Amino acid sequence: MADIFDMQDKMRIVQELVPGRQITLAHIIANPDPILYQKLGLDPSLDYSHSAIGILTVSPAETAVITADIALKSSGAELGFVDRFSGTLIITGRVAEVEASFNAISDYFKGTLGFTVCDVTKT
Repeated sequence: MADIFDMQDKMRIVQELVPGRQITLAHIIANPDPILYQKLGLDPSLDYSHSAIGILTVSPAETAVITADIALKSSGAELGFVDRFSGTLIITGRVAEVEASFNAISDYFKGTLGFTVCDVTKT
């Protein structure tokens, strides 16, 4: 009988985070399929009419809180999800609202905080 604590049966996962001051992804999904809202944990009955989902990742991860604040204050976009541990932000709204939020975030992070900021992409 094999020992359940045998070292050969254990999997070791190493995850590295390279610290930086950067926005690494800023993507807008225009007119997403309703199932995407459900898979992201968003309520399609509330969010689908908004017609866009914006996804952003930032490092250090804690600054996701700042991105959420700027996103909400700069347009009519709504917060779908923010995670201060992974640096992920998801917002919903009309395409123009999500774009306005991402532009405001980009301007603040690049101009005020001195971050490296990627281009906003859209599908």
